[in-house]
Amino acid sequence: QVQLVESGGRLVQAGDSLRLSCAASGRTFSSFIMGWFRQAPGKEREFVAGITWSGGSTDYADSVKGRFAISRDNAKSTVYLQMNRLKPEDTAVYYCAASARIRIPDYRRLLYDYWGQGTQVTVSS
Repeated sequence: QVQLVESGGRLVQAGDSLRLSCAASGRTFSSFIMGWFRQAPGKEREFVAGITWSGGSTDYADSVKGRFAISRDNAKSTVYLQMNRLKPEDTAVYYCAASARIRIPDYRRLLYDYWGQGTQVTVSS
């Protein structure tokens, strides 16, 4: 089992930056593909970013490319999501997810085995 706990979400203004953290405990963190997803009210949960176990490969949704950056620190069992130039449409609950079944980040949420409880990010205009 893996437990994931997100933190860092809050109310910010458009154009601001914010960094989310996801702390993992349980099984060996470094063996998992890690991803960030988000879910806005009335919408499906969508892929935001993913990172391989080594951190050497990342993937992003088109809507956040160039603004968001995912990283991980395996020594701290933590994955981060640096969000820059935030927009009101980035408002959502952000979830951290882990997968032991894939080798590269994938946008399909069904491939992720473990999920955090989410952290709210609200971007005001």
